[in-house]
Amino acid sequence: MALSAADARAFLADRHQGVLATVKADGRPQMSNVVYALLDDAVHVSITDDRAKTRNLRRDPRVSLHVTSSDFWTYVVAEGDARLSPVAAEPGDATTAALLRLYEAVRPEGHPDPDEFARAMVAERRVHLSFAVTGLYPVQ
Repeated sequence: MALSAADARAFLADRHQGVLATVKADGRPQMSNVVYALLDDAVHVSITDDRAKTRNLRRDPRVSLHVTSSDFWTYVVAEGDARLSPVAAEPGDATTAALLRLYEAVRPEGHPDPDEFARAMVAERRVHLSFAVTGLYPVQ
């Protein structure tokens, strides 16, 4: 079912789970279930440095996020070019701050211990992925 562009953006904003598609070296898609937030008309995702999607995005920044309704019949795909932060290096750096903002967008109650959260992001070698939504479908 095609939505208006405004309704498609609202659909993305109201949800936080989707399937992220990146391009493997052989041209086939690599897909991963992710938690995301739409903030300032950009999609934000926490990824780890050693995963296939991260390697794929460093080689080819094209990315798509597929989000579906609970009944499966309505969906939106957001497309863009990925921007990757540096790997989280120390609590309080720009990467851990961006990841905390993402966490708080998905879980509005916030993290009970932001310092512990930041330390975990460093230990897990987390990267902040964001992309401006430059393509959106299906829209009317």
